[in-house]
Parts: sequence; C-alpha cells; structure tokens
Amino acid sequence: MNGSLFWNASIEDLKRGFLFNKQEDIYACLFCGTTFERGVIYPMDDLYLDAEKAINTHIKTHHPSTFDFYLGMGRIYTGLSNGQSELAKLFYEGYSDKEIVSMTGANSASTIRNQRFSIREKYKQAKILVALTELLEERLEELKRERKTVSTSSALVDFHPAATMVDERYAITQEEKEEVLSRYFSADNKLLIKGIPAKEKKKIIILQKIMEDFKANTDYTEKEVNAVLKGYYDDFVSVRRHLIEYGFLDRNNDGTRYWVKLV
Repeated sequence: MNGSLFWNASIEDLKRGFLFNKQEDIYACLFCGTTFERGVIYPMDDLYLDAEKAINTHIKTHHPSTFDFYLGMGRIYTGLSNGQSELAKLFYEGYSDKEIVSMTGANSASTIRNQRFSIREKYKQAKILVALTELLEERLEELKRERKTVSTSSALVDFHPAATMVDERYAITQEEKEEVLSRYFSADNKLLIKGIPAKEKKKIIILQKIMEDFKANTDYTEKEVNAVLKGYYDDFVSVRRHLIEYGFLDRNNDGTRYWVKLV
C-alpha cells in the first residue's frame, strides 16, 4: 500500500476504500493499491464493468468491509482498546446492549452504554482534530500562494499504514529523509554502507527505500525476497527480519511465502 495515497485520502475516500486520482484518471484501492483506469472496461465474474464499478467490486471481493479493515489496524490507529474494538464490532453488527451483555459477560447494559458513550466522545474529539489539522494545512497553502516563505523541509513524511509500534521513530521530516537517502544511496540506487544504521529513523528511511522493490498483492518466496535484499546488503537475513519487525513485510508460519503487509 502506498502510504501517501492512504494518508492523503479524504474521510469519504477512507469510508468507501478507494479514491479517484484526477491527474492520472484512475480509481485506486486504498488497501492494496490496485488501480482501474477510467474509460477502460474490465471483465469481472462474467460481467463487463466500467472503472468505478470495477473498483467497488474489487473492494467487496478482495477485502473485508472498510469497517473491519480499519478496526483491524488496532489501537495504534483507532485509539480503541481491544475490548472497545470488540464492542464496536458488535455495535456495527446491530446487536442491542442486552444482547451484548449476554455475549460478552459484561456486568450490565449500563456498562455497554458507557462504552458506547466513550467511543462517541472519541469520535467528537477526532472530528475537532481533523478540523484543526485541515485548517492548518489550508493556512500553509494560503501562505504559499501569498509567496511568503514557508519551509517544507520540516514537513513530516508519510509512513506505511502497517507500521508497528508507531512512536517518535516515525517523526521523520522530509529534510531528514532526503539527507539520509543522499548520504547512504548512490546515484544508481545502490547502498553505500555495509550495515543497517543503529539509529532508528535512518533505519526506517532505508527500509522504506528498499520496499520500493516489492509490489503489493504479490507473493514472494523466501528465495525471491533474499534476491532483492542481496542487491542492498550481504546480511540479507537481518534486513529481512527488520522488514518483518517494522511491518513492511509479512509471511506465513513456515516462511515459504512473503508479501507486502497492508495492515
């Protein structure tokens, strides 16, 4: 998944699971990056669909509901505890407070109502935060149009939505990213160092760069993953471990299949 694509989507885009890129004239899935070009007809399940219908069909057949997808992103992104996530799922499925009490073993219906209230308050807070952030972004654009000096070097870089343990390590500015890439990569995209840096931010930037060689919705054997990583480091085993640890790649239990982690 393209981090910038995902994090720059509007609330409505996030709710439906895809966005329309006017510049490229394509519909893009926010979960896996699959695209459908407007004006092209796509055969699906014995039907021929235009791009917009095709992207909707793709979302329904290849991914869980958007609600389940975002809920599955966990507390790092939703702000909900495991218990609240479980309740949110039951709320979404239409169960009453009394039914949920019997299903979960909660003390009483009032306990469930309190949780509904807590989730609702989080929603209100999130709306205000979205408004504040959008006002900030709009103000920065105004300053640019007025040709006042607005530095973009301190702008934060988007990270992948499957990132684990999101904390200050991911507070990476555009300036930091460019400095690391210019320092550690040659003009022909080859690494100039023999080991992954110990500093977390540098490590994450380098791992992000390496991930450009992997495609979403593609299965890789361990041998294929190793072949890509050997182009960067002799110690490809450590790099592979880091990519999994930081949520860039995922694999099955026996390590025979790898893929770009989406969430």
